[in-house]
Amino acid sequence: MSVSVLILTLNEEINVGACIDSLAWSDDIVVLDSMSTDRTVEIAQDKGARVVQRPFDNWSAHQNWAVQNIQFRHPWVLYFDADERCPEDLRDEVLQCAKADAPEAAFRMRRKDFFMGRWLRHAQLYPTWLVRLFRPERIRYERVVNPVAKVQGETGELQAHIDHYPFSHGLSHWVARHNRYSDLEAIEALKLRQEPGREGGSLWSNDPNERRRALKDLFFRLPARPLIKFGYYVVWRRAFLDGRAGLTYASLQAIYEYLIECKSQELLRKQKGLPV
Repeated sequence: MSVSVLILTLNEEINVGACIDSLAWSDDIVVLDSMSTDRTVEIAQDKGARVVQRPFDNWSAHQNWAVQNIQFRHPWVLYFDADERCPEDLRDEVLQCAKADAPEAAFRMRRKDFFMGRWLRHAQLYPTWLVRLFRPERIRYERVVNPVAKVQGETGELQAHIDHYPFSHGLSHWVARHNRYSDLEAIEALKLRQEPGREGGSLWSNDPNERRRALKDLFFRLPARPLIKFGYYVVWRRAFLDGRAGLTYASLQAIYEYLIECKSQELLRKQKGLPV
């Protein structure tokens, strides 16, 4: 065994048990809990996981704290959210690649998002590559929401997927969470407008994370972003091929983008001393 597991939780009693079960092949599962008030900690401990608790501040600070302060038993760490599952083919590939003498510092992998019982293959930015397997001393995170992983060293790629169930708590929970996310994204959007020369990722980078960051920064500078996003999902990505689930998800993403735009305008008016 050369792989530890890190799972982030906050009131995830509905998910944490199944998540740990899918990762039970590891003998070092650590749950970093953000002071849950439900049975998350009890369930995790019953499943044999180590639980570390820390109040949540923001995503990058939280994840940076984890890799810098948690003592993992193994040289590699596989990071999961509680609403994700590890299929057998991903387990096998992780164990095959995460060797102590491997030249890579990290591995990126893709994720399948499920909604209404369907994989949203078309109604999102698939394939999105995420750095989830890494040597903890060789990684750090940037951005307060949707953090970007910065790896010191070579990054490889795995072909297997993570299974993700973002609506496992129900639609109301998803909407409330993205309402909070939009607060942070609005701050990032305003920073881009006020710092036009701010260095971001490169559209021509070989690193998918750098390209994703550059595209996001470019997108934040465009007008009519909610309409562009809806059109991209429905027309270009053909979200209708995912049925009602795809069209619903595309609509939710457009609403999310509209919230970011409204809140960034509100912040701008506050800065200028104008009524909101």
